[in-house]
Amino acid sequence: MIGVTGDVFLQLGIVVVVAAVIAFVLRWLHQPQILAYVLAGILLTPVFGIITDISIIESMSTIGIAFLLFLVGLEMDLKALKSVALVTTFGGLIQILLLVTLGYALAIVLGFFHVEALYIGLFLAFSSTMVVLKLLSDKRELQTLHGRIIVGILLVEDVVAILALSFLSSLQDFSPSLFRLAFLKFLVLFAVAFICSKFLFPRVFRFAAKRQELLLVSALAVCFLFSLAFYSLGFSIVIGAFLAGITLGNLEYNVEIVAKMRSLRDFFALLFFVALGMGISFGAFRELLIPLAVLLFAVVILKPLIIMFICSLFKYTKKPAFLAATALGQMGEFSLLLASQGLLLGHVSQGVFSLIVLVTLLSITLSSYTIEWGNSLYKLLLKPLKIFDLFTTEGLEYLPTKSLPTIALCGYNRIGYSILQSLKDVKKKVLIVDYNPEVIAKVAKEGYHCLYGDVTDEEILERMNVGRLTLLVSTVPEMKDNLFLIRKVREENKSVKIIVSASDITEAFKLYDAGADYVILPHFLGGEHVAQLISKVRAKKVKLHEERKKHLEHLQRRKAEGHEYPVHA
Repeated sequence: MIGVTGDVFLQLGIVVVVAAVIAFVLRWLHQPQILAYVLAGILLTPVFGIITDISIIESMSTIGIAFLLFLVGLEMDLKALKSVALVTTFGGLIQILLLVTLGYALAIVLGFFHVEALYIGLFLAFSSTMVVLKLLSDKRELQTLHGRIIVGILLVEDVVAILALSFLSSLQDFSPSLFRLAFLKFLVLFAVAFICSKFLFPRVFRFAAKRQELLLVSALAVCFLFSLAFYSLGFSIVIGAFLAGITLGNLEYNVEIVAKMRSLRDFFALLFFVALGMGISFGAFRELLIPLAVLLFAVVILKPLIIMFICSLFKYTKKPAFLAATALGQMGEFSLLLASQGLLLGHVSQGVFSLIVLVTLLSITLSSYTIEWGNSLYKLLLKPLKIFDLFTTEGLEYLPTKSLPTIALCGYNRIGYSILQSLKDVKKKVLIVDYNPEVIAKVAKEGYHCLYGDVTDEEILERMNVGRLTLLVSTVPEMKDNLFLIRKVREENKSVKIIVSASDITEAFKLYDAGADYVILPHFLGGEHVAQLISKVRAKKVKLHEERKKHLEHLQRRKAEGHEYPVHA
């Protein structure tokens, strides 16, 4: 036992130290941190052979996937996805079907057997929940329009992957009765989870929340309990972990649980990416060069094109469609799980498994760059992407034919909503510009003039008739977009008053230097409002219960108008 424990500690120590050193170097070079973990795995096993037995690291990386999906379930706010439900459900299922078909056809052409071709099609369809959510979270883009689309599609992919894992395990001995039995088992477990989330867990965690250590242990116990239950009935442990997260996601203590679990998730995620690098075989790389190039092209180029086409069909403009599509341009952990299961069951060969590991590794590495530099990449490809405008503009604009608006509001997020309330008395003079089709459809019904598009699109600026504007307000969160907007508008209209928003003081100074008349700092405004309210309450100029009543009425009105989850457009 001592020797095993020593070996585990030694392996973990080497992995963490090497990963940390490489992470520091890549951080200095402004490269994605995920790449550091993958490079650590490559150097430790295929290159230098420092760690030859990687079974321990692989086992622990599987725990990392389970923890990730447990956290995804905890943070999954299904209500917040209502606004993009159509594109994420129907669009997500359509893209899975198209990608499975594409992958199957390519695999047949490359000479693979039918069962292996089916697996390759499934591999192609699933993106990496772990990578995408981590990178979007780091960029604070989970609550943007493209972030919601991405999360919704990933959720659909995860559900389909879970069903595929369950179905393919019985493919060789498939019979309708076995399938019905497996489906019945799944329904029973799902029903148990639902009952626990409604009646048992609220009481248990109300008691556990009184002690922070007990809260963490209880959450871990639920995660492992569901994982073991699913495993004992022939399902993957990650399915149980995901469902456990969803059952605890509705508890009032889910934020505290997530905060405590993140460190565990990050540590095991490190091992997951290191294990990917360790699994690389350079011999397999040479043998599978042509299939590797074809599948990598399909994942990184064709897959985003399909997703962007589908988003465009659902009336989303180029920018959110492009950012969502490029973020999903990789194979994910479910692809690796399916590959591992296929190898274990004899459905796929060792060569196919190595191929999938290579494609997953390379596509994850490339997508970490495309997500990081998504906005710059979008601007670079703006002209060729104009072809997608064919699907998105019809019926989503309302522009006057005679009297042109003199006030423009760019961005209808939580700040924009409040600003618009003060402009209701001059509704006919206001033009709203946004790239969220739901926003445009809503404000058009309310009688506002509106344009559907991105403020960085010069065609949109031309159609805004900026030369006639007296006031331009931008609540767009990106500083680069606001700098571009100020420069372009000032070139045509020197007298227009420009109000833009910034996320911090440094950005505010840059925007003032660029020519902004006023810069909104949302966090500062919120603090100033509360400070003024406290001063008025202390001076007995207002009564707090009256302010509370007004605020509740305002919140109820916003909720009734569909603004329960205010996010950047």
